Amino acid sequence: MPFPFRLFACAAALSLGARAQQHDWPVYLGDKATTHYSTLNQINKENVSRLREVWNHDTGEKGEFQSNGIVIGGVLYTATTGRKVLALDAATGKHLWTFDPAELRPGNQGRRQRGVTYWESGNDKRIFTGAGPYLYALNATTGKIIRSFGKEGSIHLGEAIETHGGPVPIPIINTPGTIYKDMYIVGGSTNGPGAIRAYDVRTGRLRWIFHLIPRPGEYGYHSWPPDAYKTTGGASNWSGLSLDEKRGIVYVPTETALPDFWGGDRAGANLFANCLLALDATTGKRLWHFQLVHHDLLDKDLPTPPVLVTVKQKGLTIDAVAQGTKNGLLFVFDRVTGEPLWPIHEVPIPQSELAEEPTWSTQPVPVKPPPLTRQAYTIDDVSNISEAARQATTYRFKKSGSYGAYPAPSLKESIIMPGFDGGMEWGGAAVDPDGIYYANVNEIPWIYRMLPTRNADGRPMSLGERTYKVQCSYCHGLDRKGEAASGFPSLENIRARSSRATITKVIDGGIGRMPAFSNLSAVQREALVGFLLGEERPVAERPGREGPPYVFGGFGRWFDAEGYPAIKPPWGTLNAVDLNTGDIKWKVPLGEYPELSARGIPATGTENYGGPVVTAGGLLFIGASADETFRAFDKDSGRILWKAKLPFSGNATPSTYMIAGKQYVVISAGGGKSGRPAGGNIVAFALPD
Repeated sequence: MPFPFRLFACAAALSLGARAQQHDWPVYLGDKATTHYSTLNQINKENVSRLREVWNHDTGEKGEFQSNGIVIGGVLYTATTGRKVLALDAATGKHLWTFDPAELRPGNQGRRQRGVTYWESGNDKRIFTGAGPYLYALNATTGKIIRSFGKEGSIHLGEAIETHGGPVPIPIINTPGTIYKDMYIVGGSTNGPGAIRAYDVRTGRLRWIFHLIPRPGEYGYHSWPPDAYKTTGGASNWSGLSLDEKRGIVYVPTETALPDFWGGDRAGANLFANCLLALDATTGKRLWHFQLVHHDLLDKDLPTPPVLVTVKQKGLTIDAVAQGTKNGLLFVFDRVTGEPLWPIHEVPIPQSELAEEPTWSTQPVPVKPPPLTRQAYTIDDVSNISEAARQATTYRFKKSGSYGAYPAPSLKESIIMPGFDGGMEWGGAAVDPDGIYYANVNEIPWIYRMLPTRNADGRPMSLGERTYKVQCSYCHGLDRKGEAASGFPSLENIRARSSRATITKVIDGGIGRMPAFSNLSAVQREALVGFLLGEERPVAERPGREGPPYVFGGFGRWFDAEGYPAIKPPWGTLNAVDLNTGDIKWKVPLGEYPELSARGIPATGTENYGGPVVTAGGLLFIGASADETFRAFDKDSGRILWKAKLPFSGNATPSTYMIAGKQYVVISAGGGKSGRPAGGNIVAFALPD
């Protein structure tokens, strides 16, 4: 063999060897099918007990750090709590570059960004990230803006949505979009009508749009009042997308229409709110849909991205899509036809006690798989962790009553179980090639009731108080004390902390997890600010009804006097479901409170946020729990094989990858949920050399 050819052959072999020693985590949640699955098996059941922390990067930010970092070519890209994008050496944690959108556009960038998206073609390598209502394209090598994209490197995600003279919507990307060929497909949470949009990855030009609140002539239009597409918001996609790249089908789960808890002004089933949609990824054309909640009045957003899975039933191989819900129900469909793999029945639900707030008569429930959470709070569910907790929960249960996942709208309080945060949540589920689905769920009751917006004598409340009740009270509470466990701050005595100008700016532009309320009129905004400051100025009443006659009484978990969930444990579980048979394979508690364990109480599980990763090494990695612990479970039995303390709770889905022959597992640890301490670390683990 001639020398130059021999040298080329050696170099090619080395290159192939290097690639064999490298395995990326190139897409949010592992792949475009959102399976959370890795073929890596260097870390396995036999050696996982030797796993050790190898690097820890402190972002310098605090709270609700939920990003699932992607890894391409040895570089980890992640989104911080404050919407910065970081590039780190994935083997060492060394900082490479930072993109801070606030340097370009000061002001509210949004929070709780769960990841970024990567695209490449030849030497053109891009990172797409959202901040405020803008989508940015970055050079993946340098972190610099790509000025040829959109308008000087960004596009406003609301400008594609026709509002018929209303304000431009302000979509916020919590969960990254997906790439199909040369298009970036994305939804985003919005105060305006929801939409799915596809943009050219090179230019930012809009390629197609699907309206989630249909316009005249579009399918589903007659499931709304005639002008709903002009007057109603929401029905958007904030929890993510999955993509069957081979078939060119994108699967879209959607949220409730706005306002979440008042539907008197949006009569009808409300397509495509609370739906799983299959769209042609090339054109945006609807292929099929299934509505999992009709005319939602209880904030039952579809909280997880759907998972694509292949199962075997009756000798047939079926490509399926599985969608989890806040109610802990799992709906499984043929990926192409939309036919359910098991029957789905329409089940009657309690009907509204409020004349102006009609409920839909039934809601869909699948025959299989069984619910992953309790579907109602019963006398058998009263707390048993202490005699005081047992007595208190028994009393309130008998006083308030429980009507399951769909309590009737009423002025009387009732226990809602599953609660407003699930069941399943945004962390999503993992699935392996055997068709086993792994999901963590919450089992925590909440309290639900509606409140009138008129005074006891029938007179309307002041415009400011009414606006507060309609727009603000369900997060900050009627008493303005907020709810620390949910991250909703107190607004008591706000005049001592903020000026009128600052409060007005926050209402208009949003801050943190609070959206912008640009839909308020100037009169409403002035009245609201005055009410918050205790100096509301009289304003002329306009004729007709001012907003809905009832508002939601506020988000409130039900805790006992010690601060624990007011229900018999478990409070959080990890589940394995065999989607070939529709049966639950195993269920174990996820997380514990050491102080309760010290009292002799078995592991209770905790409230949990963030999903699992499953590997070919037979392992299931998950943080999520409210005890600052990262765990590895045996995927076949649910037995804990390894655990490590984190600086803060790992409320994010982990990633796993290989560099130079070494497998790593990394997780974002920011805490800030469930009333836990907050920080902003990225922690990586590997086996010792």
